[in-house]
Amino acid sequence: MQAITSAQRSAYIGVACVLLGSVAFSSKPVLVKAVYRYGVDPLTLLALRMLFAAPLFILMAWWAGRPTTTLDRRDIAGMLGLGFIGYYLGSWLDLAGLQYISAGLGRLILYLYPTLVLIMSALFLKQPLKPRHLCSLVLSYLGIALTFSAEVYLGNQLAITAWGALLVFGSASSYATYLVAGSQLVLKFGAIRFTAYASLIATAFVVGHFCATRPLSTLNVDPAVYQIVAILAIFATVLPLWLMAEGLKRIGANQLSLVGCVGPLATLVFGWLFLDEVITVIQLIGATLVLGGVVLISLKPQTTATTTPSA
Repeated sequence: MQAITSAQRSAYIGVACVLLGSVAFSSKPVLVKAVYRYGVDPLTLLALRMLFAAPLFILMAWWAGRPTTTLDRRDIAGMLGLGFIGYYLGSWLDLAGLQYISAGLGRLILYLYPTLVLIMSALFLKQPLKPRHLCSLVLSYLGIALTFSAEVYLGNQLAITAWGALLVFGSASSYATYLVAGSQLVLKFGAIRFTAYASLIATAFVVGHFCATRPLSTLNVDPAVYQIVAILAIFATVLPLWLMAEGLKRIGANQLSLVGCVGPLATLVFGWLFLDEVITVIQLIGATLVLGGVVLISLKPQTTATTTPSA
């Protein structure tokens, strides 16, 4: 029997980290919708989530250490802008959209971000779109159209479902912008350090937004909400960020995207188990098309720098 080499062992650990991280991330929409049952609004939920996660983001930044290169004002300004776009605006749009659509549809729409990176790279970085890329786009958006139609068929109002889908698509667009615009900063800071700094910047924006528009008494919610938010912050935000970063280091961005396809499917299952969301054949076909489109990109991705996926 041939012994497992250290490289193989590292790859197996990387795959396990990505699988666990993807499943943990996939629980986020379900936890968010569970909190909404207590009448908590998206901004209050986001503020609680970021406040619970902030100490862990600080620990992540400390663990990553100081940047090895000198940072100038342009780097700092870029980090501030990307923290605003990627983790503040993107997170708020995602949570707002989940008020109106199912957890499964929300996760699938958010998972379109690689296709948006592809489009933005073609528009702004002049990277050509090949036939395989065009096929990927057709598959992905046909899959979303099918899943959306299934949700409307199940009795949800068209206008409300469309608004929720648009908000979550805005979140995916924000994250794609964050990846494309931040590609050089990711290389300069390192993925873990970049994610920790951007998350802490987003926390400051969220807290500022909350304090400007809500009384502090709004944070006084049902004790069950604190328990769910703690799970959301630790096990569906910070822990999977660490796992995905470790997986990225061991197996690379290409394989990470392929293994990570389990995430949206896990969300469909979690929504069915814990929120009584219906899974139809049309939804499964739509999800398969979306994931197939993402796989086509991931088999030979564009050269944009990669950081750990958004929660």
